Amino acid sequence: MEIIYKAALAVMFILAVTLSIAVTHAQTNDKPCSSPEASQFDFWVGKWQLDWKDPDGTIKNGTNVVNKILGSCVIEENFTSGDSTFFGKSVSVYNPAKKLWQQTWVDNSGAYLDFTGGMEGDKMILKRKAVTKKGTEVLQRMVFYGISNSEFYWDWEYSSDEGKTWSLVWKIHYTRM
Repeated sequence: MEIIYKAALAVMFILAVTLSIAVTHAQTNDKPCSSPEASQFDFWVGKWQLDWKDPDGTIKNGTNVVNKILGSCVIEENFTSGDSTFFGKSVSVYNPAKKLWQQTWVDNSGAYLDFTGGMEGDKMILKRKAVTKKGTEVLQRMVFYGISNSEFYWDWEYSSDEGKTWSLVWKIHYTRM
């Protein structure tokens, strides 16, 4: 009888702790993505016409449709090149525990890129470490700047000296559609 009593007490204790955790979680996460930091990427939401010059000098264009999804916690990007040969997607989320943005990019070439970063002054900057085909480690970053309601610029840059200097690969001009 004593074993049944102890087992019942243990079950009641576990249920009480589980209920307490659930209530605390519900009370603190009514609006988990409502912090000011979680809105820093809102400028990107919308339909965009993109224009840029490839590294070889060829003028290119495309579109980008960016939405807030999953309870407005996630920024979803849907990129299409103007000639419809290149497609990519990203998802971005603000991580309050790490106090930074995290983004994952995938595309129809099989690429997978992961970035972290956030607002630095009036620029959104996301970075990552990468290894080139020659085996050299570089830093890559995206810089969103010149941000207004109707347009902004996005630069893709790399650094081979641990971020002391940056080289421009692409400068894309976003214009709201």
